[in-house]
Amino acid sequence: MSLITEQQVVLELGATDRHDATRALAETLVATGRCTDLEVFLGDVRKREETMATGLPGGIAIPHARSAGIAEPTLAFGRSADGIDWGAKDGPADIVFLIAAPEGASEAHMKVLPRLAKALMKKEFTGALRAATTEAEVVAIVEGEVGDVVVSPPPMPAAAPAEEAPAPEPVAPAPAPAPAASSGLTLVGVTSCPTGIAHTYMAAEALERAAKEAGHTMKVETQGSAGATPLSAEEIAAADAVIFAHDVEVRSPERFAGKPIVDVGVKKAISDGPALVSQAAAKASEWRTNPDAAVAAAPAAASSGLATKVDKKAGIGTQIRQWLMTGVSYMIPFVAAGGILIALSFMLAQIALGENGAIEIVNYNLTSGDEYNIAQHFDVLSLTSWAALLFVIGGAAFGFLVPILSGFIAFAIADRPGLVPGIVGGSIAATMGAGFLGGIVTGIIGGLSARWIASWKVHKGVRGVMPVVVIPLLSSLITMGLFITLLGLPIKALSDGLNDWLTSLQGGSAFILGVVLGAMMGFDLGGPVNKVAYFFGTAGLAAAGTATDAPALTIMAAVMAAGMVAPLAMALATTVRPKLFSEPERENGKAAWLLGASFISEGAIPFAAADPVRVIASSVVGSALTGGLVMVFGVTLRAPHGGIWVLPLMGGFLWFLVALAAGVLLMTAIVVTLKSRDKKLETVDAVATV
Repeated sequence: MSLITEQQVVLELGATDRHDATRALAETLVATGRCTDLEVFLGDVRKREETMATGLPGGIAIPHARSAGIAEPTLAFGRSADGIDWGAKDGPADIVFLIAAPEGASEAHMKVLPRLAKALMKKEFTGALRAATTEAEVVAIVEGEVGDVVVSPPPMPAAAPAEEAPAPEPVAPAPAPAPAASSGLTLVGVTSCPTGIAHTYMAAEALERAAKEAGHTMKVETQGSAGATPLSAEEIAAADAVIFAHDVEVRSPERFAGKPIVDVGVKKAISDGPALVSQAAAKASEWRTNPDAAVAAAPAAASSGLATKVDKKAGIGTQIRQWLMTGVSYMIPFVAAGGILIALSFMLAQIALGENGAIEIVNYNLTSGDEYNIAQHFDVLSLTSWAALLFVIGGAAFGFLVPILSGFIAFAIADRPGLVPGIVGGSIAATMGAGFLGGIVTGIIGGLSARWIASWKVHKGVRGVMPVVVIPLLSSLITMGLFITLLGLPIKALSDGLNDWLTSLQGGSAFILGVVLGAMMGFDLGGPVNKVAYFFGTAGLAAAGTATDAPALTIMAAVMAAGMVAPLAMALATTVRPKLFSEPERENGKAAWLLGASFISEGAIPFAAADPVRVIASSVVGSALTGGLVMVFGVTLRAPHGGIWVLPLMGGFLWFLVALAAGVLLMTAIVVTLKSRDKKLETVDAVATV
């Protein structure tokens, strides 16, 4: 059945206000049997209008609603000679589409409405509607856009056939901005509105058109009535900027973390798409030339370079790394909160109780009935009480590290169905003393088993209880059954052996471990190798728990110091020898001071991209020296991030600064020497040529 019939077209809409016009058009739907309850439908349309007026720029109005009074998706069209005020800023509407959808319309039926919404953004489409002389022409024009058969637009009025015929021509050469393609941006966006019928898709069309006219490429995820095809992780990663045009919450906004975002209401995209595209381009340019802007918006996201999405098309090795790093990225806030609270606790304990205060404060808890129960014996004027309180809270946060690591590894593999077996499995691993190694194993087993069970083809009557009952029950049974009976004890032995080895490291062996970790941190500046070293450091914090002298605390300090070397060294190099660097590099060097001090290794990426061999080689050497020295000096750190901002929480922070300075100076000397030598060679070659 057609979306619109001739009986649902009113070429001379005589109503003077939008409510009367809506009623007149709705009555045509009643006459054709598509509206079964006129008052219910009109009430739903009015409620939608109260949420946001549906008048659009260009003399268009699209009153619409989902309603129990509608039998199937349908349209009514009206044209007003004098225009009707529909809330648009540029004046009354002379073209009115009443869009009606049943409450439970299928996705297939609803797809025609978004096609109409996008068509309304085409001037040739609305121009043809204004020029139509019969109801049949209007039906043909609409079906040509939203029907299965493409119908040629009806001829324009005889008064101006020659002038009107070429009207579509300016649209055809839209790729004319091709010269700008080389410098064009890659943009992505999300559009959504309360009903998901019209504004969602009109905004998407407007943004895509505006981007194309500006010489950019853009793909928009429409979270509307016809379902949504989510932007892939690769498309988001490649985007220079993001535009959110929405009046309801964007689904999974965390996917866009670390990107410059323009966030507006959905009608803004319809009325002023080019301005939003320009704004997104300006933000992208600012983020490229001024890393401080990105740091201010999302420092945590940029700092560790952790992946929270998994590329399903990647090789198994890459996917495993992404699973692990997803677990780490969700674990880090617990590490940060717990570690900083415990470090502050030990500082207060040493002030209150002397050198051994940190050891004594470990006895405090919430369960005993003696003087060490902080809930029963808290004294607001006592430093010891405050130290104990911070320790208990920090210890509680640390208790979640392995379950969260395991749970979100499973989440990366199987999405939400993996959380239950992953988190419960991680708790079992922690209880058995298997540490973070056990958490990794339970996370992988839990995720794979949940994904396998979710793939089963089951009867539709069972489908509804699969994610709530069947998947968590069976995947938990598989994960915990295997770990408790077969895997737990061997992994505990391996974990204990690793801890014993780390504890035995002293002198030369500790230096070598620090050199290796430091070199890895300085090699790809936030890439896969850097992430492996960072994972080793943060996982060590999980294994250390509330211990006061675990070697993992020194490893974390070495990893952080090494990760700060490259941006600080490049900042120093651009300061002491500015003539060796281009103007953009000197500007990046100014920002690199703050980035390096904040442990954001990515601050050196612009330099490595421009001169990879010399910058990466010097970065590896300088970072390796810093990592080795921190291990030898025995600096300890409980915070997984923070740079100089967590210096007071370090054990031996002066030695941390000494090791950091040594690596920065060495890298600076190497990169300046290499660049100076090549500069001299270029000068000699130039003279010889002359």
